[in-house]
Amino acid sequence: MTADLYIRVSTDEQASKGYSQRNQEEVLRKYCALQNITIRQVLLEDHSAKTFKRPVWTKLLAYLKRNKYKSDLVLFTKWDRFSRNTGDAYSMIDILRKLGVEAQAIEQPLDLSVPENKMMLAFYLAAPEVENDRRSINVINGMRTARKAGRYAAAAPLGYANCTDESGKKYIVPVEPCASAMKWIFEEIARGHYTIKEIYRKALLKGLKGGLNNLYIAIRNPVYCGKVTVPKYKDEERRLVDGIHTPIISEGLFYRAQEVMDARKVSPVSEATKVDSIDQLQLRGFLICPICSRKLSGSASKGRSRHYTYYHCFKGCPSRYKAKEVNDTVEQELTDKFPQALYRKFYIECITKAYKLAHKDDHDSRMDIVRQIRELNTKVANARDLVASGVFDVNDFTIIKKESEEKITRLEAQIPDLIEACRNLETDLTVCFSNLKFAFRKYVNGSNITRRAIIGACYPEDLMYDEGRVRTARVNDLNYNIALINKELAEQKKWTTEELSRLSIRVGNEGFEPPTPSV
Repeated sequence: MTADLYIRVSTDEQASKGYSQRNQEEVLRKYCALQNITIRQVLLEDHSAKTFKRPVWTKLLAYLKRNKYKSDLVLFTKWDRFSRNTGDAYSMIDILRKLGVEAQAIEQPLDLSVPENKMMLAFYLAAPEVENDRRSINVINGMRTARKAGRYAAAAPLGYANCTDESGKKYIVPVEPCASAMKWIFEEIARGHYTIKEIYRKALLKGLKGGLNNLYIAIRNPVYCGKVTVPKYKDEERRLVDGIHTPIISEGLFYRAQEVMDARKVSPVSEATKVDSIDQLQLRGFLICPICSRKLSGSASKGRSRHYTYYHCFKGCPSRYKAKEVNDTVEQELTDKFPQALYRKFYIECITKAYKLAHKDDHDSRMDIVRQIRELNTKVANARDLVASGVFDVNDFTIIKKESEEKITRLEAQIPDLIEACRNLETDLTVCFSNLKFAFRKYVNGSNITRRAIIGACYPEDLMYDEGRVRTARVNDLNYNIALINKELAEQKKWTTEELSRLSIRVGNEGFEPPTPSV
């Protein structure tokens, strides 16, 4: 008789140490020597026995199908080396029998031609399967307990690393520069200027590690704002708990990013702008055609001595403009949108005053959030009363309660950001104008990606070039007010903040026709 010896280990540790494999092989070889069985080959497997989708076993089965009756036996030490799934084991035994091969465990021998022995086989196969199921339940319960305690019991997401404390408990910590890159990603998503793919490409330069698919999963994970998800299990609903790890972003920023992502999911045609474009065509993707309102493309055509670049529409539309003329027009107009160093203190005073005027009832925003939260709590209470009176059933109440709690969580997350925004206004403006002082210089001398980033920040809406000028439906509030102040200050030698208090903090009328602000 000829036999194939099948040796399987159940863990990576056993495979690395090797004692389990050596022990099984020694026992099997002694058995074959005593029974005068010829060994055709020894097969070593390091794979789970939950299914038969194992590399070595797959190769063995393929060989047996190609060479029927070349082997008489497949020998292993115990039935749990063969399989830990009762249904799959019975099916595989039938397949082997049709190939003229008998599966046999030398330490648990069974004559399967005797019907009663199938009961013992069921026991041998069911015992390891029950053990696997019990181990799986213990793992699930352990992970849920850890999550309820605020520990992230899984592989660390992008920007974090797994660590173990002195007691052996797992936790995660932010790692740089990936953590800062993830924070930047959430900020860019919340702004809504660029697509996820374009943000991902730039984030790689900032130190992000991981693929695009991993990023799509990561930006939906509340772990970044300090929360740990306890998934739904049996009668327990899904919920969020405060994590023991250090958050990378605030809750408000996380939920703002989710709202942007949800909006793009509903409307697949995103209005976000691509980041990259070839040199001299930095406005491609920002310009729209004045005739058909489609986004203008751009290309370069070869002349006698050099290439000439143009912004143009698509086939059937005659719109075509020299790229240099359009670029120069935008660059010239941008000079008015950035602060002059001489007036920096004045800018800060004007914007601070305008902000306080617009938020003179600053707590109104917070009170509005509190009002919405109170209404949602009342809605849940009313639903509970309707359940008690028999008007609603429990399922209706559960749906209302879950939706209301999710809205309350998002509303509560906005309050700290509102308070922080008011507290840090003057400090943030000082830093902002320090950066803006060099923004125009970076636009002129920077890379194409830098120029496009500045354009996207200054002009939230598309641009339209027509008759030697560029128009837009809306200019960034900050740049628009800077342009108004620059114009006002240029017309008078003496000025005070009181004299400029009449400057509008409103952006401009919508639409592409006058009085739309000229870029």
